[in-house]
Amino acid sequence: MAKKKKINPAHAEPTIENRRARHEYTIVDTLEVGVVLAGSEVKSVRAGQVSLNEGFVLASTEPRHAMTLHQTSIGEYGPAGGRQHKLDRVRFLLAHKREIVKLAKELDQKGVTIVPLKLYFKDGRAKILLGVGVGRAAHDKRRAIADREHKRELRRLMSKRY
Repeated sequence: MAKKKKINPAHAEPTIENRRARHEYTIVDTLEVGVVLAGSEVKSVRAGQVSLNEGFVLASTEPRHAMTLHQTSIGEYGPAGGRQHKLDRVRFLLAHKREIVKLAKELDQKGVTIVPLKLYFKDGRAKILLGVGVGRAAHDKRRAIADREHKRELRRLMSKRY
């Protein structure tokens, strides 16, 4: 049986995270899906030239079961020249039919949206971690920040050795 290659940390592929999504939404459920990318897009993602901050996902069951990723920007890959991809094009996501139907039903509820949380490579394939989020009100955001700071302060005090 062949051994797996050890990955050199200097050549590890980037993980692009959308930290803003966890602040703006309460994440109820997550799902890992594949994403259809062009060749120059893959090179740009490996270079870390991606913005997921404004992105969202639409899931539909009519006329066919499809999920699409909108408003995510993948930067240009310089050496691609004339074969450059469009920066803000709609990208198809790959998931099982039952998962798409489940997410489409959840999107029908008021205040629910699907946001990309993380973009990474797994076994050489681009994957996106999607989160089903419910929008937070301003007072909920402030409470979350206060709770996080309180926990950080407790950890800091507990770590001191007496």
